[in-house]
Amino acid sequence: QVQLVESGGGLVQSGGSLRLSCAASVNTERFNSMAWYRQAPGKQRELVAAIRSGGITNYDDSVRGRFIISRDNAKNTVYLQMNSLKPEDTAVYYCNARYTTRVFTARDYDYWGQGTQVTVSS
Repeated sequence: QVQLVESGGGLVQSGGSLRLSCAASVNTERFNSMAWYRQAPGKQRELVAAIRSGGITNYDDSVRGRFIISRDNAKNTVYLQMNSLKPEDTAVYYCNARYTTRVFTARDYDYWGQGTQVTVSS
């Protein structure tokens, strides 16, 4: 049983900032990676940022330099600090946790939160 609960979304003006939180029901160290995705109306869900178990991060080009993903394993929580927000950042943001097994073949198990709305006004 894995549950991910996002919080911190809301309405903010262009240029403002928000910090999203994702609280997991299990130790976040168990996951090979955790990530934030987002989905805007009429668009597919896309990767925003990810952090691997070893601490390595990667970002989508559209947010690199503005967003920072981090984790606090003691709190079983992953964060997404969003700065210099733009209207095009408006979307529902989802927390993702991935666990990979390597029995015969590699298999990925993905867990998702319910999402939190981020709206950036111009």
